[in-house]
Parts: sequence; structure tokens; C-alpha cells
Amino acid sequence: LARTGDAAAPTSSWALGVGAIALDKAYAGIDREYLALPFVQYENRWLSIAGPQVGVKLLSLDPAPAHTVNLDLVVRYDGSGYDDDDIDDTPILAGMRERKSGAWAGARIEWKSRWADVSAEALGDASGNSKGKRFNLGVERTWHIGERVTITPRVTASWHDDNYVDYYYGVRADEARAGRAAYRGESGVNAEAGLRAMYMFDRRHSILVDLEVSRLADEIRDSPLVDRSTGNRVLVGYLYRFR
Repeated sequence: LARTGDAAAPTSSWALGVGAIALDKAYAGIDREYLALPFVQYENRWLSIAGPQVGVKLLSLDPAPAHTVNLDLVVRYDGSGYDDDDIDDTPILAGMRERKSGAWAGARIEWKSRWADVSAEALGDASGNSKGKRFNLGVERTWHIGERVTITPRVTASWHDDNYVDYYYGVRADEARAGRAAYRGESGVNAEAGLRAMYMFDRRHSILVDLEVSRLADEIRDSPLVDRSTGNRVLVGYLYRFR
């Protein structure tokens, strides 16, 4: 393992907070979900934790001034799918079997420059529920407004393989019924745009808002379980930094 600039880096930093998230899933007639969740953020020279994601830092290089390349292993919880409560409350899902959420794991490489941060990650379903794979390519840039406000817009393309699409949006032959034909999902690409804003009251207290809108792949929109072409998510949180 190789890293650069470790001698000058702080030994660690960590923060605790609380947040609320509201999200729309693509399934027809499913209720918008509202969740309250604790937020943990921790980072040192080898490890980073931010909410539902844990990263192990493998490599960090500075190939040119103001350019940094990072390579990490990542594990992230993903809340896709639906459970028995969703099935009971959503007519289009009646008679379907549960599609479980789970953890995804893989590698992430990031190039940070003065113009933008570009990242790519390849992930697999570590829980083994869908046996799926995904590849994400994203670009974001952070602007500082005064000393207290940061704004970070981003765009992401997310490719999902046929196992993922078929597991979460497919209809098996024994699940088909009138108004819900059997459907075999194929791989597709979602397009996502987001904006994250943070206001720092001081060096310890801050609040953040994260907005995201996604355009669903044709292969997902074609599912008889889906009645929309877009989804969205709103996250609001408070964070206290200890150091």
C-alpha cells in the first residue's frame, strides 16, 4: 500500500448527527418513504465512514500540483426493493415475493482537481440477494460561498446489470396475473443529478441538505411494476464535529 502526504494529515476526525430522508421508489402506487436516521462520520489515514458507506483507503497519489488520485475499497448499504409491508400496502405488488435490500461492495477510484472531482466505482451485491453488479461514473464540483456555505452539484450515470434489474423490477412467471405480465429485466443506465448544500454555524455545528433526481432506465420503466420515469430523494441533516 502507498499513500502520499500522510505525515501532514490529521490523525483522525469524527462527527455525529441526525437526519431525515424522504424518497420515492419507482413502484406504482408505493407510498413515499420518510425515515429518520443517525449519521456517523469518521475519517483517518486508512478508513472513512460516512452514513451508510465505509471505505478502506488503499492508495493516494499526487501526480501533479492540485491533482490527487484516490483508490478505495467501499461497502455501502442500499435500500432498493420492497418488503412485506410494502406488498400489503401496494396493489401492484400483491402476490409478489419480497425483494431484499442489502450491502454492496467494490472499488472506487477518484480524481480530484481544481476543476472538478471525477469518480468511478464498480460494485457487486455482497448480500447475494440480486447477485447483481453496477458501475457508477460521476462528476461533481464544490463552490465555497463565503466562509460558511458550500454548494456541490453533481451528475452521475449508473449502469445496472440484468440481474439487478430483473431482481428488483422483474416479474417471475408464477407472480404474473391480470394487469401484471411476466417480465424479465435487462441491464440499463439511470441518469442522476444532485445538489448538496452545507451551512456551517461554526467549525463544530453544521446543517446539510441533499437533493437528488434520477431518470430511470428504459429497462426499468418497461417493468409492469413501474409507473413513472423519474425518482427523487431529499435528505436534511445536522452534524456536530468533535475534531
